[in-house]
Amino acid sequence: MPTSQALDSLPVASLKGVGDRTLRRLEKLGIRSVQELLFHLPARYEDRTFITPIGRLRSGVHALVEGRVELTEVVGKTRRSLVCRISDGTGFLNLRFFHFSADQRVRLQPGALLRCYGEVRDGFYGFEMTHPDYQPIADEDAGRIEKSLTPVYPLTEGVHQKALRRLVEQTLALCEDKAGRGRLMDWIPAALLASMRFPTLFEALSLLHKPPAGASFEALKKAQQRLAFEELLAHHLSLSRFRTRMRQHPAPVLRLPQSVCEQFRKALPFVLTAAQQRVINDIATDLGTDRPMMRLVQGDVGSGKTVVAAYAALAALASGFQVAMMAPTELLAEQHHASFSQWLEPLGVHVAFLVSKQKAQVRQETLDAIRNGAAGAVLGTHALFQEQVRFRRLGLVIIDEQHRFGVHQRFALRGKGERDGLYPHQLIMTATPIPRTLAMLGYADLDVSVIDELPPGRTPVKTTVIPASRRPEVIGRIADWVRRGRQVYWVCTLVEESEVLECEAAEKTAQILSEALPQLRVGLVHGRMKPAEKEAMMASFKAGAVDLLVATTVIEVGVDVPNAGLMVIENPERLGLAQLHQLRGRVGRGPGDSHCVLMYQPPLSDSAKERLAILREFNDGFVIAERDLELRGPGEVLGVRQTGPIQFRIADFARDGALLPKVKEVAEAILDDYPEQVAPLLRRWLAEAVQYVEV
Repeated sequence: MPTSQALDSLPVASLKGVGDRTLRRLEKLGIRSVQELLFHLPARYEDRTFITPIGRLRSGVHALVEGRVELTEVVGKTRRSLVCRISDGTGFLNLRFFHFSADQRVRLQPGALLRCYGEVRDGFYGFEMTHPDYQPIADEDAGRIEKSLTPVYPLTEGVHQKALRRLVEQTLALCEDKAGRGRLMDWIPAALLASMRFPTLFEALSLLHKPPAGASFEALKKAQQRLAFEELLAHHLSLSRFRTRMRQHPAPVLRLPQSVCEQFRKALPFVLTAAQQRVINDIATDLGTDRPMMRLVQGDVGSGKTVVAAYAALAALASGFQVAMMAPTELLAEQHHASFSQWLEPLGVHVAFLVSKQKAQVRQETLDAIRNGAAGAVLGTHALFQEQVRFRRLGLVIIDEQHRFGVHQRFALRGKGERDGLYPHQLIMTATPIPRTLAMLGYADLDVSVIDELPPGRTPVKTTVIPASRRPEVIGRIADWVRRGRQVYWVCTLVEESEVLECEAAEKTAQILSEALPQLRVGLVHGRMKPAEKEAMMASFKAGAVDLLVATTVIEVGVDVPNAGLMVIENPERLGLAQLHQLRGRVGRGPGDSHCVLMYQPPLSDSAKERLAILREFNDGFVIAERDLELRGPGEVLGVRQTGPIQFRIADFARDGALLPKVKEVAEAILDDYPEQVAPLLRRWLAEAVQYVEV
């Protein structure tokens, strides 16, 4: 093994005891290099630094004991087990093995001295340990115990704790002597870490893999934070570097003439809020430069993001460029298409629509219009970034609900606008409020604008949480609500992750409600209906021709029916807070009181109770998002993006979010003063994800 080879380029196969089979198993844990092994941290620790006399054992406690075998026998007829009784003079303990070999029975002969670790349980004949970790020891080794806590690592099938511990021991030994320190470089300059009083990288790893018996929780936490900080820093640097590279590309200058702006504004049936106008100004400033805009617009449900996107689109169209707007679902794409058509077609803009399920002739006509430039604005789903879609002059890409798309999809659509050396501007929108900590890291490549004001007339939704046993009462309330001239949503949530079962449940619910409320006009909409059928049903509901709309979660975003002021959500415990908040946002859009009834199926888990209580207490999407982050981690908020670069080995947003302001500060200092440190930091923490971010 070369003494100068760095750990990140040293294959784990170079360690003693790693053959082809072990190598394949370690790869399942993401371990290919010796460095990756070193950063595979223990999930917990066992304290084997003292021996407990058998006479002092207590049920339910994990303990290390030493004792001499008194007898070993196979017991039971239907379910045989090997039972070995040991004693240390203070008491006796049974060791029970349901899976055993003849060789094991031989090694556990009376007189053998054993050291065992496991959980003590009450057995039929007294205390026992089931399948303890044990080893025979020589008499002269009695009482010789570990000086450090024993790490317990995340495993995969075929890899055992003892084997992994031996490999980590070898790796630490490679770094312990002075000559080997160069194998594990501290890529964060000491001057930048001094104020945080972090240990060195090697000190942190040594402590986490081999904490001494007296190691304090604070010391272990500080060591873990040292690694989490560096991992967060690497992610921030990757997006910051990507942002810098994108900013170096030229982009078309897009400006909206004042006369067109006034014409558009006067035609709107509402007045823009101050928050909408502020965000429009941010976008106008970005579009007026010759560098690609990369802006994220956040706004709670109903804050009016679509009209902001239309302003941006109008600037591109007025400058002679096309606009592409991508939505995650056909229903939302249809809603955007209807809004853009209403607002832009009177100004002479051809607004096209492209989704996967269109008829061949309609699809071909749309593709031709996009290619020859006749289609100025193109609204659609993921179908927009398919290979056969070619734009004549794409100047602006708008992506709604970014977290539902992979980063590759966003880049694929951006790539369709590369023409004459120019790159299109990008506007990203989300109605899923993103906690500040997530936005600071997960969207570090984007400028962020927030629409933090709801249009006039939006009333807070009163939320009630009730058990399904009160279903008849809820149905009676619906009848009363409709008699008052209002409309109702009844939402059936996902059943066992199956769209088919979800739709079947919705159809059955619609039938039951039609029978229970024969005087009501009951409609149904779900994901397996044809787009035209969904559109017709939603149009009927919006026009007031349907009193009660039974739906799946396809109505989560994009549908605006001001007269619908009551929503019933069945089995809300199946959904995350963000999705529940999105659904609830469909009501409260018109005059009068609005209500959301969360009808759960008891019993509720503690976490489900906490989630529903948060939704009942708060209407602010950003507060809800922060609580969701604390409860469920970043995956729920980042969604598909989590499968891209934001996959953490050590860092945890809920635990380490407070580090992010310092991460941002250190990242800026490294980019300015130590740019040569960026690449090795990215290699250590991101590896393949570096290429993912920088396509």
